[in-house]
Amino acid sequence: MTSSAPNHVAATGIENVNVTDFDPMPSPEETHARVPLSEPAARVVMRGREALRDILDRQDPRLFAVVGPCSIHDPAAGLDYARRLKKLADELADALLLVMRVYFEKPRTTTGWKGFINDPDMDDSFNVAKGMELARKFLRDVAEIGLPAGTEALDPISPQYLGDLVAWTAIGARTSESQTHREMASGLSTPVGFKNGTNGDVGIAVNAILSASRPHSFLGISGEGRTAIVRTRGNRHGHVVLRGGDGRPNYDTVSVRIAEQALTKAGLPANIVVDCSHANSYKDPELQALVLSDVVNQIRYGNTSLVGVMIESNLVGGNQPIPKNPALLRYGCSVTDACVDWDTTERMLRDAAAVLRAVRPQRIQ
Repeated sequence: MTSSAPNHVAATGIENVNVTDFDPMPSPEETHARVPLSEPAARVVMRGREALRDILDRQDPRLFAVVGPCSIHDPAAGLDYARRLKKLADELADALLLVMRVYFEKPRTTTGWKGFINDPDMDDSFNVAKGMELARKFLRDVAEIGLPAGTEALDPISPQYLGDLVAWTAIGARTSESQTHREMASGLSTPVGFKNGTNGDVGIAVNAILSASRPHSFLGISGEGRTAIVRTRGNRHGHVVLRGGDGRPNYDTVSVRIAEQALTKAGLPANIVVDCSHANSYKDPELQALVLSDVVNQIRYGNTSLVGVMIESNLVGGNQPIPKNPALLRYGCSVTDACVDWDTTERMLRDAAAVLRAVRPQRIQ
């Protein structure tokens, strides 16, 4: 005779074998309540998204530039940078749409500091709840300064906490091929740039754009922090980001033409952004100026597919290791990839704007 009662197997030694703790995390709604979206910030975010969509739809002839630190680790220095960038954005607004690069999550090949959200105190305390709230506050502060922000979506839960403060999103080279990130991108409220693979394969990004443009249903969380089935309508403003690969650049005219052909063959708009850093600059931050100059010259000679660039820039050039005592960090200097300094950033963008103003009429269709 068998029992009709369910057979409960003891969980000990079966599940969560390698998990040590489940620390509670405030829900997205609770975090929003602690750091509410102000009306001025909302207006800046919405205007930024609209301007980016207009550029991608060829309703705005400007080039957009996602400019800023490789990663945010010091909010004070980050806001110092934002105020400077806002002044430059106003000065160059007829030729360039400047979007501040605000990256809080850093993918790692092996180990290393995973970013401000994961470890805001940079001491391996991993106070993620604190990091998320401070990240949201920083994004709100940047918007209230008057700048739209661009970030990388790495953790699929983070957009529920931060998405209302973001104008442009990148999906990185390591995650463009990920089904999870393609599904997430299909529901994001921003235009999304998909980077080519780390090996330089543009087809990965093209396939990602196609996938994200379609509706999806997948597991996620709701604003209340409950597990939910997320259903999306698809995101039609996906585009390719060329970042080089396998130590070789891919921003030259031939590489851009190959990317255009791949997009056209897939039935997608030929919208291409060039990341001036990473393999495109051989990880030498000073070479970013040459990459930007080449991109602008391609536009001057008639290219219409190049719609944006990315630049890693900070108050101080180069980068620095993270010391055991974070108080010893050099102000305004990157702790991840090396960046160009502020003076170089101003010069790069002013030079680009001077060229773009001259060709603006021919880019209006």
